[in-house]
Amino acid sequence: MRDEEWLALRMNQIWEMLFPEVDRLNNVVVRFKGKWKNKFGHIKRLKNRDTEIAINALFKDIRVPEYIIDLTIAHELVHYYHGFNSPHDRKYRHPHKGGIVDRELRKRGFSHMMLKEKHFVRNEWMPIFNSYIKRKDYSLRSFFSFR
Repeated sequence: MRDEEWLALRMNQIWEMLFPEVDRLNNVVVRFKGKWKNKFGHIKRLKNRDTEIAINALFKDIRVPEYIIDLTIAHELVHYYHGFNSPHDRKYRHPHKGGIVDRELRKRGFSHMMLKEKHFVRNEWMPIFNSYIKRKDYSLRSFFSFR
C-alpha cells in the first residue's frame, strides 16, 4: 500500500543507493501532498528548519508506476543536494537552468526512467488525473441569482 511509511522507505532506499555522498544536514520528511495536474513534487524548507519533499498525492494510485515516484523523489533529492531548500551550500543560481537536474539524474543512472517518464506524461497521466476531476456543468443560471 502506498502510504507515508512506504514513501519514506522509498526515499531512504533511493538516498542510500544513489545519493550516498549527500549528507543529511537536517531532518528530511517526505509525504504525499496536493493533487496537482502539472506538478509531480516539490521541495521546501519548513519553519522548524526541516526540509519537506512533497509528492503528488495522486501518485498513491496504483496506476501510477513506481518509477514515476522514484524519479520524482530523486529529482527533489537533486535539489536538496544542490542547496535548494536545504542546508547544503547552493551550487547554482537557479534550480533548473541549463538542465542541471536532468544532467545529475542521468549521471546517477536515471536515464531510462526519464525516457519512460516522457511516455507516461504524454500517454497515461491525463486519463489518471481526469479520473479524479469532478466535472460540473455550469450554466448562466449558476452564476446569477434569479428570484
